[in-house]
Amino acid sequence: MSRKLEFIVLAILLIFAAQFIYMSSTTDAEYGGADGEAEKVINDITGGTYEPAAKPFWEPPSGEIESLLFGLQAAIGAGVLGYFFGYYRAKKNYENKLGYKENGKSEGDRHSL
Repeated sequence: MSRKLEFIVLAILLIFAAQFIYMSSTTDAEYGGADGEAEKVINDITGGTYEPAAKPFWEPPSGEIESLLFGLQAAIGAGVLGYFFGYYRAKKNYENKLGYKENGKSEGDRHSL
């Protein structure tokens, strides 16, 4: 990367970090998921008669373990997607480099038919 681009990226990161620190220190916001909020809205609409259709067969012992499992699930999914995107990109690069086209024939083979 050029020096100018490095400085721009660094400036953007510093701006976001400063904004995050400022917002975190000046508000009492509690970070939570949307599941609890949706249940509250449904209870308000139905008058408190909402019952979930399914119940979990296992609950993690703490919120930290639940977050760990969610992060692990996201990491595994990103790894699988990254592998396949990398595989097909490398395959395309090698085919282009070696001159192969569809059905394993090169450009010269197709014209000789």
